[in-house]
Amino acid sequence: MSVDHKQVARRYLWSGLGFLLLGGLLALLIRWQWAWPGQPVPGLAWALPESRGALTPPTYTSVFTMHGLVMIFFAVTPLLFGALGHFVLPLAIGARGLAFPRLSTLGFWVYALGGALVLVSFGVRLGPANAGWTAYPPLSTTAFTPGLGQTLVTVAVLCAGVSAFTYGLNFVVTVARCRAPGMTWGRLPLTVWGLFFASVLNVLFVPVLAAATVLLLMDRLLGTQFFIAGAAAVGGGGDPVVYQHLFWLFGHPEVYILILPAWGMVGDMVSFFSRKPAHGYRLTAGAMGVVSALSGLVYAHHLFTSGMSPMLGRTFMVLTLLISLPAEVMFLNWLMTLWRGSVRLTSPMLAALSTVVVFGLGGITGLALGAVATDVPLHGTLWVVGHFHLTMGAASFLGVFAGLYFWFPKMFGRQLHEGLAKAHVVSSAVLFLGVFGGQLAAGYAGQLRRLYDPYQYTYLKHLLPLNQWTTACAFLLGAAQGLFVVNLVWTLWRGRVADANPWQVGTLEWTCAASPPSDENFERIPVVLRGPHALSQPEVLEQLGRDWVGQAEALPAEAPAISGPQPLLERTS
Repeated sequence: MSVDHKQVARRYLWSGLGFLLLGGLLALLIRWQWAWPGQPVPGLAWALPESRGALTPPTYTSVFTMHGLVMIFFAVTPLLFGALGHFVLPLAIGARGLAFPRLSTLGFWVYALGGALVLVSFGVRLGPANAGWTAYPPLSTTAFTPGLGQTLVTVAVLCAGVSAFTYGLNFVVTVARCRAPGMTWGRLPLTVWGLFFASVLNVLFVPVLAAATVLLLMDRLLGTQFFIAGAAAVGGGGDPVVYQHLFWLFGHPEVYILILPAWGMVGDMVSFFSRKPAHGYRLTAGAMGVVSALSGLVYAHHLFTSGMSPMLGRTFMVLTLLISLPAEVMFLNWLMTLWRGSVRLTSPMLAALSTVVVFGLGGITGLALGAVATDVPLHGTLWVVGHFHLTMGAASFLGVFAGLYFWFPKMFGRQLHEGLAKAHVVSSAVLFLGVFGGQLAAGYAGQLRRLYDPYQYTYLKHLLPLNQWTTACAFLLGAAQGLFVVNLVWTLWRGRVADANPWQVGTLEWTCAASPPSDENFERIPVVLRGPHALSQPEVLEQLGRDWVGQAEALPAEAPAISGPQPLLERTS
């Protein structure tokens, strides 16, 4: 079994895309229920024969539980870190591979075991998990969720956590110890900065989730009472709110774990396709560091309605609002990079700009949830769902596709059809706004987020047309993914062979490695001479006749002063 990081990345890619399809289909079932509650879903009678294809309340609860778990732990996170991170990170820093190649392979197989348990859980008696993606006790104890499904999925989450810890540790050590000569911290691509900070968060906070999950399993299987209280407890019992603290101590940094790699890619691509150096490179990298440092200090705003002390509530409110400041610094830097640039609206650039838009809207709508006074009435509504789907779902999804469209030629040596890619990105971005904008509107009107049939309440009946319109957007969004599938299959089968450097950028993976790269990535380890965004430099235009230069490429005027091995630029450009 190969331990090459590129092979591991491809395994994560195909697995992650498979779970993305599963999670997306579950999302469409949720939307169907909100548009036509209790009506049979066309084509689902084979799976739900007793209800003739209609979602029953227990089935609906399982569907929204599994949608959240699958999307976060088995689709988006593995695609960002497992696929793109494993593939890009060693190439971008000039390394021959990851620091611990066997550990990355082990991490994939632990993730695969977790994925298998998720799939098996759909076939067991009483169905899969149905305690919500947060698995709050006492809902996730055997008293409320009997059966094997909840246990299998809890173990699967533990497997996903172990996998995330292994690649997080691997990435941190690789960036710290395996950079090519001359690749200083100030010359790292912003994508590497994003992956590095997110990996640090993985190493720090995933063990917290693992600990909470193990204690939860002990309550389910061994009769302990860490999170059991009230009438179900014997001899005093434990405290279910402790689980909520542990879960969100991981859960809120998880938002940044998912978005930091996307922010890094946005920073690089805005520069690459504006043909300008990244404005405020150091400030952007520093802002990502500040966000990472603050991410573990704001988690308790998820607990404003749990009976937390008002004094603590005020503290966490201030910290939560403060974390938006470094994010604004990044947004301003991206806008300044775009300003008066020679913008090329390629598919990766469109996906990067779409990420900026949806995350910006998600961030603005999150301000209302960071303040105690506005969080209390909105907390249990679809407003929360619309907000975190814009920030965690749509932004991460578009970030993944920005990366896939950008590095696909490097991964497979073939070029995706650019027209289909642009149509996929634009239609997805617009429909994301339709779906989650509709959820924000329904939440503001008071629709609670986990109701099986919201229209049992008179004050919500008028929201039915809005939910049907939102559901139409969701189904169109699902159909739009067919553009990517067609493009992917056609390209792998008969796609055009990619140019060596189709985006005309200077980072190491495009200027010093073949497409696809060899087993050792580089014939000779490159010596890095400059940062990743040396674009439209007058001396480069004068000496090379193009607006970009490789990170390890010596200009004719400076070549005599450079000693040591030079990159194989003539082979790749």
